[in-house]
Amino acid sequence: MKLTHSQISEILSNYTSSSEGFVTLQSLIMNSLMFHERELFVSANGNEQCNGFRSRRWYSHGFEFSLRIPRSRSGNFYPVLLGLIRNESEERARLFNLLYTKGLTTQQIGEISDCIYGRAYSRQQVSYLSRSCREDVELWLGRALSPHYLAVYIDATFISTRRDGQVSKEAYYTMLGVLEDGSREVLTVVNHPTEGAVCWKEELEALKERGVERIDLIVSDALQGIENAVCAAFPQAAHQFCVAHVKRQILGSVSHKDKPAVAQELGEVFSLENKEMKSLQGYEHFITFVTKWKKKYPTLRRYKAERNTAYFTYMDFPIEVQRCIYTINWIERLNRKYKRTISMRTSMPSDKAVIFLLAAVAMEETKKTYARRIYQFKNWKQKIENEWKETSAKPTILSIFTHILLEE
Repeated sequence: MKLTHSQISEILSNYTSSSEGFVTLQSLIMNSLMFHERELFVSANGNEQCNGFRSRRWYSHGFEFSLRIPRSRSGNFYPVLLGLIRNESEERARLFNLLYTKGLTTQQIGEISDCIYGRAYSRQQVSYLSRSCREDVELWLGRALSPHYLAVYIDATFISTRRDGQVSKEAYYTMLGVLEDGSREVLTVVNHPTEGAVCWKEELEALKERGVERIDLIVSDALQGIENAVCAAFPQAAHQFCVAHVKRQILGSVSHKDKPAVAQELGEVFSLENKEMKSLQGYEHFITFVTKWKKKYPTLRRYKAERNTAYFTYMDFPIEVQRCIYTINWIERLNRKYKRTISMRTSMPSDKAVIFLLAAVAMEETKKTYARRIYQFKNWKQKIENEWKETSAKPTILSIFTHILLEE
């Protein structure tokens, strides 16, 4: 029976007059398109046969569509429409992942989805949809690295993490590397509930397994035993302890009355861009400062330990880069972004969940902010060699340590 234009218009009007009718019509059209597409596929491939259908529900723009996906005997048939649907699902997953890494909880994302797509997703469903993004982050964390880094910065942020039924603050360390062209990239994000030299040796060795052959300078806090781990993994690398941290520690141990005087003296001890001041002289100046104040503040005596010479390594580097390498402020800025992302959560369900979240933020920063080249590191190698040639006759902490290592 052939339908007239008016009859066709009436049928379409009946279908589109309600949301249920619209969904039914759309489902019929999509199912018909996929059915005829399979017919063309089977006729074009002599060895192929039809193999029934499989049901699938598709949610879009607040509607639920019931689809019958045609199958072929070999399983090689894949409808074009299904590819479009998959692309939409992938975009939705990327949106969920983006919202999650910006600080929203899975419950909040599910509620936002209800407003946008007309369907509320449970926390489990949100996690499932963003699983592919998690796999991308995991691959990024294990990617091959550059063989040479001018400097590698190490710092921690502390995050409340649930472990064995208890919640406690745990340290999550970020390693940030400066490439030869002056751009930066996050090398890894790791969790160490307890600090130790053994852990750091393993993490530095892990960098070598991913392709790192040489690091010129490592900048870190004065973590217990970290200098031994650095010497073991990268014996040619110089090591700088964070000056900003030691300044805060010292100022925190003196009275409010003495703070201005101590702060001024610390500024003179840790001078910047002074060609005449090298690491050995800087350390001697520091010992003089400690000797002066230790009677009034006995806790300062611990700074006379030999390992504290690492606070002055930056003085043996070109003045153009000293301001970039004497602290770990670059990672502390990243840590603040971590905190903003975590702040909407009282605690994280596991250390893996924390690492995924931090790594997602780090990956975005690496691709955007850190891609910009830092001009101070231009011609780093040439400047380093020239500086060391000029001071080769003068004893420095760096040259003394290198000599000791070679002797051993």
